[in-house]
Amino acid sequence: MAIRIYKSGQGRYVRIGTAVAAALVDLTFCYYIGLLLERNVAGEFGYKAYLVYGIPGVVFATLGVLVFWYLNKPKIVDFLVATESEMKKVRWSGKAELWGSTTIIIVTVLLLAVFIYVADTFLIYLFGEGFGLW
Repeated sequence: MAIRIYKSGQGRYVRIGTAVAAALVDLTFCYYIGLLLERNVAGEFGYKAYLVYGIPGVVFATLGVLVFWYLNKPKIVDFLVATESEMKKVRWSGKAELWGSTTIIIVTVLLLAVFIYVADTFLIYLFGEGFGLW
């Protein structure tokens, strides 16, 4: 049985990005499985390396095969190919526009933080100790 990749020449970068992201999630999941096994199995039965490393390895390989199978389904591949073609149509901001937008956002967030702090302080004074209403 030969492994065939559906539309192998299309959507290459978005497929690679999706596979790398899925592999990172898979690796993190297997790392925590290994930590859990190391705490529980190694403590009770002595250090069992084949359990502590074998089970996460099998889970990693199984999830890797499932991700490959899922990313090779025609509906998913068509979506990823369409996503990559749409991303090529996007007009990305230049350096000057990016700095200007970032400055506006940072100033707006700081002004909003100051406003919320002043309003919160006033309300604490008003309803707390200020007039003794509560």
